[in-house]
Amino acid sequence: MSEERFGEFVLVRRHERGHVAELVLDRPKAMNAVSTEMARSIAGACAALGEDRDVRAVVLTSSHERAFCVGADLKERNSFSDADLVRQRPVARGAYTGVLELPVPTVAAVHGFALGGGFELALSCDVIVADRTAVVGLPEVSVGVIPGGGGTQLLPRRVGAARAAELIFTARRVEAAEARGIGLVDQLVEEGRDREEALALASRIAANSPVGLRAAKRALRLGHGLDLPAGLEVEDAAWRSVAFSGDRAEGVAAFNEKRSPQWPGE
Repeated sequence: MSEERFGEFVLVRRHERGHVAELVLDRPKAMNAVSTEMARSIAGACAALGEDRDVRAVVLTSSHERAFCVGADLKERNSFSDADLVRQRPVARGAYTGVLELPVPTVAAVHGFALGGGFELALSCDVIVADRTAVVGLPEVSVGVIPGGGGTQLLPRRVGAARAAELIFTARRVEAAEARGIGLVDQLVEEGRDREEALALASRIAANSPVGLRAAKRALRLGHGLDLPAGLEVEDAAWRSVAFSGDRAEGVAAFNEKRSPQWPGE
């Protein structure tokens, strides 16, 4: 396993087996509150991971024992002038869009608090694995703002418009069991096993064709919200991008020869 640090607060681990990368939120003294510097580092790490053709899946984890991420750094924000806030906005957005636009499947491993921007980072992933200590929510209206890391758009896509409205308007925190029951998280695991289970899921994902995985994610993301005919055109374009690939040829050959595929990744 190799490690690479992006600034002071973000660590990327590339696991030697399985083509899985781990993006670690590593600002434990602040429960991973996202400062301007940390946001810039998240975006930089995501850009590097997106360009790494050896990476087939990314797991978003936390180094803090009691929190995934508590959201924006409100202590830093308290010192901002209006002009500072305007300048910081594209940097903050870059962190969330960086995760959202990763071209490979992404899994969030959530324990403890995942609130505000912290939960939005998880929502930006394709799958959320949470342990029984998880507490999630979008409490931004309670401090005079709104979810600004994609929450107003990503949450209704997960749980429907009315449920998202209730959660955002009340600013309430949701504990793990309810979160699983209403679809705020996808898998609920025993306390302390969120990272292990998320990495195991990512390894199963990464065993598949890297060309296929990227194309499938692209079709899922681009087709969401379109009417069915338009969505099927998105799917067809993605299919054409893989149908004549080396991965497709290898996958069919391996199936017929009853062996594990050796993906060329092209």
